[in-house]
Amino acid sequence: MDAVHEPARSAATALADLEAQQKPFGTPRLKAAFIVALVAAFYLLAGYLVHFDLGRLASGLPKLGRWIVGAWPPDFAELPLFLRRTGETVAMAAIGTTLAVLIALPLAVLASRNITPFPRLYYPTRWLLNALRGIDSFVFALLFVAAVGLGPFAGVLGIAFHTSGTVAKFFADQIESTNLGPYEAIRAAGASGPAAVSFALVPDILPLMLSTSLFWWEFNVRASTVLGVVGAGGIGQELKNSMDLLDFSRLFTIIAVILVAVTAIDWFSCWLRERLV
Repeated sequence: MDAVHEPARSAATALADLEAQQKPFGTPRLKAAFIVALVAAFYLLAGYLVHFDLGRLASGLPKLGRWIVGAWPPDFAELPLFLRRTGETVAMAAIGTTLAVLIALPLAVLASRNITPFPRLYYPTRWLLNALRGIDSFVFALLFVAAVGLGPFAGVLGIAFHTSGTVAKFFADQIESTNLGPYEAIRAAGASGPAAVSFALVPDILPLMLSTSLFWWEFNVRASTVLGVVGAGGIGQELKNSMDLLDFSRLFTIIAVILVAVTAIDWFSCWLRERLV
């Protein structure tokens, strides 16, 4: 008997759904309209806060075009200086990222719920990582310029502190999602926590850790090009000087050098990742 009435019930249900969809003020449509209105209100408020104005963009584009025309031909008279400053930028990113990884390793263990030796430090460590990630390397560099003076060293510290929070979070997430069978077996055999992490856990997550470290080195090479704006050395300092002087030929050369360097770093990083990961 149920089998006989099943098609009828299905047809009735489908008809009811169709009638509900055709109602002009049905609950699903009200929800959709509310969401659309909420999103529209958000973007209207955001546009107001950032003074979004297409008219200003249209009036500014001709000025930008004149600057680009005035930047040709590029000025290569100071190319050796630009190359040295670019070398400083790459070195800042490399040393800063390396320090960040070294800082991140113990923090990642404390921030991993499944292996932390001090469970009470789990949430404080996570909060610390959020703080490090929330303060940009630009802000850290500004603080360290005031603390240690002008120069690339302040940029290295700024990169290291900001990146350590992000890298440690990546490492901790990888540790929490990995298979702990070998780790637990070594611990059950009497190995210490550091030994178990070194011999059972690290080999499993090492490829991901290397990939993450290389990615952040690439990112920091690009990000550190502007740290010179706050006096933290590197090619960004020459970039700021050119902008202050409105020397667009010099500026064009600096941008070209930055693009070549960043592209070369990206290619090298991809090549290295394919062989290490």
